[in-house]
Amino acid sequence: MRTAPTILHLDMDAFYASAEQASKPSLRGKAVIVGGLGPRGVVATASYEARVFGVHSAMPMAQARRLAPNAAYLVPRFGFYRQISEQVMGLLRALSPLVEPLSLDEAFVDLEAGGVAWDEESARLVGVRLRADIRSVTGLTGSVGLAASKMLAKIASEQAKPDGLVVIRPGTERALLGPLSVRTLPGVGPATGDHLRRAGITTVDDIAEAGEDELVRLLGKAHGQALYAMALARDERPVVAEREAKSVSVEDTYDVDIHDRVRVGLEVQRLADRCVRRLRDSGLSGRTIVLKVRRYDFSTLTRSETLRGPTDDPAVVREAAARLLDSVDTTGGVRLLGVGVSGLADYTQEDLFAQAHVAAGEAVAEDQPEADASAESAEENAGAPTEPVWRAGQDVRHTDYGYGWVQGSGLGRVTIRFETPDSEPGRVRTFRTDDPGLEPAEPLPLVPRRPGAADVPSTATGSGA
Repeated sequence: MRTAPTILHLDMDAFYASAEQASKPSLRGKAVIVGGLGPRGVVATASYEARVFGVHSAMPMAQARRLAPNAAYLVPRFGFYRQISEQVMGLLRALSPLVEPLSLDEAFVDLEAGGVAWDEESARLVGVRLRADIRSVTGLTGSVGLAASKMLAKIASEQAKPDGLVVIRPGTERALLGPLSVRTLPGVGPATGDHLRRAGITTVDDIAEAGEDELVRLLGKAHGQALYAMALARDERPVVAEREAKSVSVEDTYDVDIHDRVRVGLEVQRLADRCVRRLRDSGLSGRTIVLKVRRYDFSTLTRSETLRGPTDDPAVVREAAARLLDSVDTTGGVRLLGVGVSGLADYTQEDLFAQAHVAAGEAVAEDQPEADASAESAEENAGAPTEPVWRAGQDVRHTDYGYGWVQGSGLGRVTIRFETPDSEPGRVRTFRTDDPGLEPAEPLPLVPRRPGAADVPSTATGSGA
């Protein structure tokens, strides 16, 4: 492990919710919850004001509404969040060639590889400048952790939240880790945490005292050895640039169980087409088609079929998904469907026999909650010739009143608040849902671009100047 805290971990603060607050002046300082708004929706992100009421990510939306009935509930705007993420990742890549994104709002950076930091002082200066540049470019805040390893840098950024910076000095790691919960360590989820608790192990110090042999006995060789090493602050994992996507997938959660087999089949075909669009947008193809079905009783099955060559042909993916659906019993009802493609490649093998599969996958049980994807589905199908559907948080423009966002809709009416990121809190007006002057709009930037402004501010020069 290196001797200077030159691995940086950035985690944007309540990213989706903070982006919505910055975009909507009337929501600043108020409880905002972003996620699927249907009966089976799940919280994607809650603002810090909402977390005071006990709301957190992955919580069922119905429970969040009970805890915070007066919060603003909005559908995610994924395209908008991706635009902001690209700005942030650009700042990180100006620091180092080794940037490892973990999600839209989180990444590791090897500052030493970029030559911008070599000791604690220079690393801290880079962290301070980065946070300032993120605020300048995006209007949002991020928390920064600096340490000699990825594990410790991530722990430091958690301690820095919100909108802070924490440096863990080499040599102090064991003392810092000791009293922390076992759940602090990577790979210790609820199940592993409960298993360790039943064995009397609740803190990182307890793990170190138990010893490697006991952990191997409790958790198995690979997990036990890895956990013991982390408890001793040993983490040699490098920052890996440009993590490759392992799969491309889409899924929808339905407010009401689907029982009609024909409807299920049509939904799978629609999801297959969406998945292929994402593949093509990324310049990818794939060999393994995956179908995911969550049934009425919450049991989740996946089926997969591996083709003879990679494809981005929608007909091939649709037919494979349909064959996989034939092997799944949906008579009790379906609450979620998903289609994915893995075994990715950046080329397509034109093979007349690509539809012939080699092997079918086995059922896999899953217990990880997921955010409702119906909002993203709505975005991708916005051009369909149907009656307008206005969703809370959606960007709109009116010919008479200008730019605004949907505050709510129902009973043939839609309520719009007219405001922009750089305006005062705006007025609210109500229209018929089919008002000819109302149309969807693209999100406005949170920070207006200044004429002649550089793409990357001061962070690009680092702290080695």
